[in-house]
Amino acid sequence: MPADPATPPISGPERTTVPEATTAPQATTATEAPTVSEATTTHERATASQVTAAAGSDPGTPPLPEARELPSGLFIRRARTPDVKAIRGLVEPLAEARILVAKDPVNYFESLQEFRLVVDRSGPHEVVVGCAALHVLWDDLAEARTVATHPDYRGRGIGRSLMEQILADARDIGVSRVFCLTFETRFFQSLGFEEISGTPVSPEVYVELLHSHDEGTAEFLDLARVKPNTLGNSRMLKHL
Repeated sequence: MPADPATPPISGPERTTVPEATTAPQATTATEAPTVSEATTTHERATASQVTAAAGSDPGTPPLPEARELPSGLFIRRARTPDVKAIRGLVEPLAEARILVAKDPVNYFESLQEFRLVVDRSGPHEVVVGCAALHVLWDDLAEARTVATHPDYRGRGIGRSLMEQILADARDIGVSRVFCLTFETRFFQSLGFEEISGTPVSPEVYVELLHSHDEGTAEFLDLARVKPNTLGNSRMLKHL
């Protein structure tokens, strides 16, 4: 669940990694009034023809998934089953560095709906260059996890864009607190997270969470069997 400093991880049962942890937040101009969630709603309702145009006008090319364009020229969208291989490709180097926790392919498919991706559409083929997931733990609590950015794209605000979207998603589904386990404390502090100690749930909820088979939840609960995965990570929480 720890987040990694080396690549752009951030948290996770899986820690979270953010390669742009030290990147200053991009300023918002007066013309950028719409919020992240508002912008997402508008752009993700684009028609198939609009989406195709964004990727190229070749009538023989299947339309790309709906996505919202970021100021950097990259795009952010929801994950789809064909993206699992690319997500694993982003996570594996971080897992090898013990920044994120390695998972079996089936785990990615089971949690696919939790993921947001940043993709590069400047070339002939769309390339997945960043990922992050929002895993709901309880009625008012979720965790930001599996945040990773491709090494070649660090410094372009991908981690921040993903986390802003993850936080907007959390608000949309009724979550009021977001937890992360990470090495990137400065990055998360810039997003309003604060370091905490212990597990921020009542004893009754703690007992209920013990029934979960999710490794990330075990890290959230700070169970003894997963402590090797969380060494050196900070526990952080943001109130929405």
